[in-house]
Amino acid sequence: YAKMATVSLGFNIDSPRWDQSTFVGRLKHFLNITDPRTVLVPEEELDRAKALVESCRAGLVPPGSSQEQLLYAKKLYDSAFHPDSGEKMNFIGRMSFQVPGGMAITGCMLQFYRTVPAVVFWQWVNQSFNAFVNYTNRNAASPISLRQIGVAYVTATGAALATAVGLNLYTKRAPPLLARWVPFAAVAAANCVNIPMMRQQEIINGITVTDENNNELGRSRRAAVKGIAQVVLSRITMAAPGMIILPIIMERLEKFTFMQRIRVLHGPLQVVLCGGFLLFMVPAACALFPQRCSLALADLEVELRDSIMAKHGDKVPYVYFNKGL
Repeated sequence: YAKMATVSLGFNIDSPRWDQSTFVGRLKHFLNITDPRTVLVPEEELDRAKALVESCRAGLVPPGSSQEQLLYAKKLYDSAFHPDSGEKMNFIGRMSFQVPGGMAITGCMLQFYRTVPAVVFWQWVNQSFNAFVNYTNRNAASPISLRQIGVAYVTATGAALATAVGLNLYTKRAPPLLARWVPFAAVAAANCVNIPMMRQQEIINGITVTDENNNELGRSRRAAVKGIAQVVLSRITMAAPGMIILPIIMERLEKFTFMQRIRVLHGPLQVVLCGGFLLFMVPAACALFPQRCSLALADLEVELRDSIMAKHGDKVPYVYFNKGL
């Protein structure tokens, strides 16, 4: 990057390629940045992509760079670096790793649901994976201590295990299909605990809210609650189709003679089918709500609302914040 050229075509690398106010636009955006192929990109190439993005933000790019190269660099940057801090995210916690990581764990949870030891092990693995994801995709402006991370991890794992083991025992005499749905019930229950606990500092201290032009206005606990609630709903939606529909498919397939002869392949088959569901559901669930979330001024805490009105009058009808993923 020793030789730089000023960008004069008005190209803004941070300007969304698709309309983020619509679900379809957000879906295209997340299909792009959750592309599981990006997890195979070497670290050096990710670092070069970050350098190129930062150069573009400064109005400089290497001579001869095409717009396609710049957009691909932004894709790699969005897939691997945190939107708040700009720091490289841990490999396991990236949304681009949700398909390969999630399909393996979900497939095993759906396959090994009959015995308590198997349920305990795979729910523990899943909650450990979720802890990485939730910590990685938190609002980075709200730090969390190791003790709080530990409490969140233990609480969420306990909720998942209590739900899974309890329902597993309860459904011993129930129709087989109900037993197959136990893993989803455990995952949903754990998400309702894991995400708020892992991001508790945002609820306690609030998160930074800005005006439409990204000027900071203060910190809001209500904004944090709204953002976290949307993330919980998104995560449950992400898991629901695969963990609800796939058991129905497997229940019917296993009645065929050829399936009974290849029982050893049932696990790998469920992993592959889970991957098919997650390939679409990861970006679709992320796209349910805008990542740059908004909250009406009237819905803010009284103190913050009064402070904003005192400084800006009625010029700020909405505040904006990053809800995380």
